[in-house]
Amino acid sequence: MGNSLTCFGCKARSKKASKWSPNPRSFIGSSGRRMNNALKTLSSSSSAVKREVIDDDLIRQQALAAFMLLRQHQQNGSVPQFDRSNSVQYPLPSSKKQTKLPRSSSSRPGSLLDLPQNQLNKNLQDLKIEDLETKHFVLVHGGGYGAWCWYKSMALLREAGFDVDAVDLTGSGVDATDPNNITSFSHYVKPLVDFLDNIREGQKVILVGHDFGGVCVSYVMEMFPSKVWKAIYIAAPMLTSGKSTLATYQQQPSSDLMQQAQSFIYANGKDNPPTSIFLDKTLLTDVLYNRSPYRDNILASVSMRPMPFAPIMHELSLSEAKYGSIQRFYIKTDEDFAVPVALQDLMINSNPPEDVFFVKGSDHSPFFSKPQALHKVLVEISKLPTKPNVKSW
Repeated sequence: MGNSLTCFGCKARSKKASKWSPNPRSFIGSSGRRMNNALKTLSSSSSAVKREVIDDDLIRQQALAAFMLLRQHQQNGSVPQFDRSNSVQYPLPSSKKQTKLPRSSSSRPGSLLDLPQNQLNKNLQDLKIEDLETKHFVLVHGGGYGAWCWYKSMALLREAGFDVDAVDLTGSGVDATDPNNITSFSHYVKPLVDFLDNIREGQKVILVGHDFGGVCVSYVMEMFPSKVWKAIYIAAPMLTSGKSTLATYQQQPSSDLMQQAQSFIYANGKDNPPTSIFLDKTLLTDVLYNRSPYRDNILASVSMRPMPFAPIMHELSLSEAKYGSIQRFYIKTDEDFAVPVALQDLMINSNPPEDVFFVKGSDHSPFFSKPQALHKVLVEISKLPTKPNVKSW
């Protein structure tokens, strides 16, 4: 449930245990044609550098500028080539490569990047989905969410030719389990474990974890390294071995808004740890959906569930031979009041992934607020080549 965990033991508001309905309830309310074939020549810079991606508004402005310039050159009898990358690319702070690369001029609205042809890389754009090691995405929701939150991403990925599944974790989405009765992490993550266990040997998936779903992704990476090709974390806990989500989040103060919104349920009495956690329904929009469409706020208000507390205290055991053999990628959200950028950076620097992507203008729920931008990042990551030093299971 985002960064509300940092407040546990401080000024957390509590609720008396209540009789929970077995049914899911609301506990948290609140371009004509493509720009001709010329635009197909747009390409991104080398995948060897780190990336930050993508703002929908910039894409539309770039496309309009490119179209106008294209029409002008068509009248003059010449057609230029443009760079389609809207990424700001740079090495991670922890990277051994310290050479700073210039920021793409496409990060400024209406500007076009003019690079020599030999600097353009068409490999990712020309790579077909059928040529990928896997085209199967498995989406894992965050605390309090459910498989329902991925409906836009699932539609976009399937329309693009990918196979997609989303899993309801125990006590989430349509699963009727009372969150207060979930007393272990293994119980909470069991639906995802079962899903991976049922995948035939030789088949692989791309795991995507949002929020606390990132912890679940790490857990099954350790269990099924031969079945996971890549792992993607979206504003999610990317823990180091031996750490729990609670301990990691307590390293970085949460926002005042989150402190006001968080509430705990003590079904076993105040002398025992909380059994679940949820957000004040009047502050739901401000904390999780501050940049999301109103209709998605309504969907969330009738679909969110409390997050069981026990899994938050679980300390992950991760090995370099299994978990460490799989490429990881992180997607940052810059207007996130649940898992602030400072906390995301802390986890990235503590456990550096292969690449970091940055969805501009996104709240904690980019699948609602920036679905097209998130989709483009997911597709780009799926097409990135596996590095030679990554173990093949």
